[in-house]
Amino acid sequence: MKVVEVRNVTYTYPGSKKPALENVNVEISEGELVLIVGPSGSGKSTFVRLLNGLIPHYYGGDFKGDVFVFGLNTKEHSVAELSKKVGLVFQDPENQILTLTVEKEVAFGPENLGLPPSEIRERVEESLKTMNIEHLRYRLPFELSGGEQQRVIIASILAMKPKLLVFDEPTSNLDPISTINLVKAIHELHRLGYTIVVVEHKLDLLVPLVNRIIVFNKGRIVGDGRVEEILEGDVLESVGVDFPRIPKLFKLLAQRLDIALPHLPLTINDGVKAILELLKGV
Repeated sequence: MKVVEVRNVTYTYPGSKKPALENVNVEISEGELVLIVGPSGSGKSTFVRLLNGLIPHYYGGDFKGDVFVFGLNTKEHSVAELSKKVGLVFQDPENQILTLTVEKEVAFGPENLGLPPSEIRERVEESLKTMNIEHLRYRLPFELSGGEQQRVIIASILAMKPKLLVFDEPTSNLDPISTINLVKAIHELHRLGYTIVVVEHKLDLLVPLVNRIIVFNKGRIVGDGRVEEILEGDVLESVGVDFPRIPKLFKLLAQRLDIALPHLPLTINDGVKAILELLKGV
C-alpha cells in the first residue's frame, strides 16, 4: 500500500524567487523506515512539511503538483484532518509543548478530536506505556530533559493514532545518550508497525536500521534507493553529506587490502563477520 505519493511537486516559499523543491517525485510504502539526508538548505524539512499539509496550508507560497497521503490529496484536506494520519516531530520539542503536565500534553490531541473520556484515557495510557514515560505522568514538561521532552511529544502524537510518523532532525538538540535512546525508540516504533520518515544528519546510528535512503540537494532528489545502493555509490560525498563511519571504515579497508566484501557492512559485527568469511576461503 502506498502511504505517500508526491507527484511533480515544485514549491517556492512566499517572498522567495528560487524554489525550495523542484519537480520532486516520491512514493513511500507502508512499513518503510526511510532516512532523508542532504546538506543544509537542500529541501529536506520542506519535503516533510508536505506530508501533513503544512505546505501549502500554513506556509502559503507557490505550490505546484500533488501530494497524496493515504490517498488523501493534501490540497483538499486541512492540517487538522491530516494530523489523524500523520504525526510530525520537530527538532525542538519545547516548541510543540502546549500544557502544564505530561498527562495533559498527551491527552490534548484526543480531547480536541472530541473523543469520549474513556477513549482519551485509554489512548493516554497506551501512549505513555509505549514511550516508557508513565513515571513522568504528573511532571511539568518544561522541567524535563530534552530527551524526555521528545518522548512526551512522540507520546502525544501516538495518542492521535497516526499511521505515519515523521521526524525532522529529532536529535539535533539532544545529548549523546538521549540521542541513542531516541533512535532506539524510533526503531521500536517501526517494529510495532509504524511507517516512519526521518530527516537526520547523524547517519551512524540510523543507517543500520533504515530500509531506504533519499538524498536531497538544491531542492531536488539526487539519490533514492536501498541503503547498500546509496552507500556503495558516491552520491553522499558528492553533495557533502558525512559518510557513516563504520561503512566508510570497511569500504577503505576493502580498497587497501584489495578485497571484495560480499556486502558493505553497516555495523562492526557485520564487518567482522564479512572479513572472517573471506578469510575462510584464503
